[in-house]
Amino acid sequence: MIIIDGSEGEGGGQVVRNACALSLVTGQPFRIANVRGKREKPGLMRQHVTAIEAACAIGGAECEGVTVGSSEILFRPGSVRPGEHRFAVGTAGSTNLVLQTILPPLILADAPSRIVLEGGTHNMLAPPFDFIAKAFLPLVNRMGPRVEARLVRHGFYPRGGGRIEVEIMPAPLRPIECIDRGALLSVSASALFAGLPLEIAERELKTARKFLDWPEEAFAARELPADRGPGNALLLEAAFEHGTEIVTGFGKLGVSAESLAKTAAQRMAGFLASAAFAGPYLADQLLLPFALAGGGRFTTVKPSQHARTAADIIALFTGRRFVFRPIEDGTHMVECTT
Repeated sequence: MIIIDGSEGEGGGQVVRNACALSLVTGQPFRIANVRGKREKPGLMRQHVTAIEAACAIGGAECEGVTVGSSEILFRPGSVRPGEHRFAVGTAGSTNLVLQTILPPLILADAPSRIVLEGGTHNMLAPPFDFIAKAFLPLVNRMGPRVEARLVRHGFYPRGGGRIEVEIMPAPLRPIECIDRGALLSVSASALFAGLPLEIAERELKTARKFLDWPEEAFAARELPADRGPGNALLLEAAFEHGTEIVTGFGKLGVSAESLAKTAAQRMAGFLASAAFAGPYLADQLLLPFALAGGGRFTTVKPSQHARTAADIIALFTGRRFVFRPIEDGTHMVECTT
């Protein structure tokens, strides 16, 4: 039984998600106390409950303490059951975080799967669908499996109501290196809005132009059906030969369009000025598949506490560790070791 203090390190929900995924892959049960102990509202939220329930459903697992607000859970894995599964977060909780929980065991299963997830697809507490589909999954596919994700309907906070569909063709994971991102191929800035005035999107794009020396045609507003909102997200995308980075600013009450766009654009400008392959959020996502592949390395910007906590949880279940090493060009090399 692996014992985890959920308040250590970054102290958030990723500890729960990674532990569930790793438990199903390795067959090791675990107990987490002080779940999300460093959050303003500790304990499980709705999306964490759905992620655990999804892990139980696809892994024949038994779990105690799976209720909203619970500060302790006990998880005993069973055998992974590939096939067709459908999960609804029930609110605007992230469908993408639920997917991250169940994807590792399913890409290593012995048969294909089809997953339908309903809930939030674009909210401020998780990577948006676009990031998962364009930045993360292409690298998973380079490692052997084939995973295709389709956005059927957007779901913004607080309404939710989004839907994604995922097809998974499993295969053993093989180590890869993500060092050189290659030449910049294209850039785009898309301001999505639903049930809100066009003027908000226009102000975001106007502000982003001040910080990004991109062609005029790279900036576009995209209106979604009003019943998908109210909601707003600014998606900044830079596609390179060997990888893609997406930086997102999410609209919320009390944050101006200008402030949102300035923060997102400065983050993208900082990434473009570096030589890193992966931004901070992609670096977080790559740790688990790299560990399960038994090796690999990538360059990134300064590693976050979030990434270091993920590495600690991975080591508990697999014995594989990550070395975070600064290099001369100002980036960091992250390498999986046994």
